[in-house]
Amino acid sequence: MTLAPQIAFRNMETVRELEEVVLKEASKLELFFPRIVSCRVAIEAPKTRRESHRVRIDLGVPGEELVVEHNADRHPERPPANRTRRDAEVAIRDAFRELRRRVQDYAQRIRPLPLDREGSLEGKVTKLLPDYGFIESDSHGVYFHRNSVVGGHFDRLRIGSRVRFTEEEGEKGPQASTVKLVRPARQRREAAGTGVLRRSA
Repeated sequence: MTLAPQIAFRNMETVRELEEVVLKEASKLELFFPRIVSCRVAIEAPKTRRESHRVRIDLGVPGEELVVEHNADRHPERPPANRTRRDAEVAIRDAFRELRRRVQDYAQRIRPLPLDREGSLEGKVTKLLPDYGFIESDSHGVYFHRNSVVGGHFDRLRIGSRVRFTEEEGEKGPQASTVKLVRPARQRREAAGTGVLRRSA
């Protein structure tokens, strides 16, 4: 993520592998909401054999703070050395999974989004991969697949391209369908002017 999370270890030494898990999971949050203000993660080791690792995440978003606390499931069958790190990794991933749901709920609450005359939404492409990408509209990210781009124009898209789309709820959150590339006004005027010349010839 653009804003690096603050990571604190309690009752234990710093573990680089766990820091990497936090950074990887935190980077996924911006795909759902790019305007994250702060992110603090505390990983606490158990004090007794009956306790488990605890992970707390405080995520700052505009006007609110989202807090998730999660305890790892204990696995006494694992050797103690493996149990310590593996259980902590599970707790971190589970906590971020819950946080992603909270972020999606927050993004849903802070709109409505502006609709154009056709009843669709407008935004700009912020990320492109071989078969899918993300659109930012009213400060929240929406996933789309190349098959959702009208006219097979996925390969014409660029970072920053303006598009119109219909938003729907997918298995993993908001996603865009019927994505149409919006041509700049200048290009539309030039195309219209060319059409007039052809009709008058």
